Amino acid sequence: MRERLPEYLKRPIIDTDSTKKVRRILKNRCLNTVCENARCPNKNECYTKNTATFLIMGNTCTRNCRYCNIGCSRPELIDENEPIHLAEAVKDLGLKYAVITSVTRDDLPDGGASHFARCIEEIRKLSKDVKIEILTPDFKGDKKALDIIINSAPDVFNHNIETVRSIFKYARPQGNYDISLGVLKYIKDNSSIITKSGLMVGLGESFTQIEETFNDLKNAGCDIITAGQYIQPSKAHMAVEKYYSLDEFENLKEIAKNCGIKNYQIGPLVRSSYRAAELV
Repeated sequence: MRERLPEYLKRPIIDTDSTKKVRRILKNRCLNTVCENARCPNKNECYTKNTATFLIMGNTCTRNCRYCNIGCSRPELIDENEPIHLAEAVKDLGLKYAVITSVTRDDLPDGGASHFARCIEEIRKLSKDVKIEILTPDFKGDKKALDIIINSAPDVFNHNIETVRSIFKYARPQGNYDISLGVLKYIKDNSSIITKSGLMVGLGESFTQIEETFNDLKNAGCDIITAGQYIQPSKAHMAVEKYYSLDEFENLKEIAKNCGIKNYQIGPLVRSSYRAAELV
């Protein structure tokens, strides 16, 4: 029997002129968001603030991570007009800070790095002062793909480690913990781009293992770390082993401080792109 969702993890349904406006702009520009596809609990709050996290390169993934609500199937053809539509949506929404993520596209030669670069280029054509954060897959650690990302010069590069080493292979069977760390380190060592990573808690990890992961991220040069409670999208996904209490989230903040992490956002409903502009 699944443990009941604590009250502090429940969010109200909000439907305002702002949320309707965001949905209308996304629909008119034929854009996906991770807010919808990953069933983010903060979706309505973000929509009321006139923002969303854009999901590029389709809404089906080439990997089947056991915690993620985004479907795994044969990938769609890349929409070559998507970067332009995305730039138009950023302008329509009047964003000062845009967050772009993607499904994993192992079928593409560069994993989609050049598509990320085009999105950044098109946004800056229309909105020169906007800050851009990208949340990318690991690109299999391909340095040529990472160089494309570096040359596109996003303001923030985010790649989520997602969980501790001992759980990683089960949660992300097609990923690799050390490759993910290597991606973050390569970006940090070869650019001045701010680097960021995040993880979920509640998958069966210990506080000691979380501390080890924080230290691994710190040693990889990660500037910003986020951590939030894992919420099971459906019965077909990994089960929640534990709901962390509010006091335990305060303990995680202390662990982050003790690891020398200066910029972090840790809390029950924190997600990697939640209130992203506030950390930069």
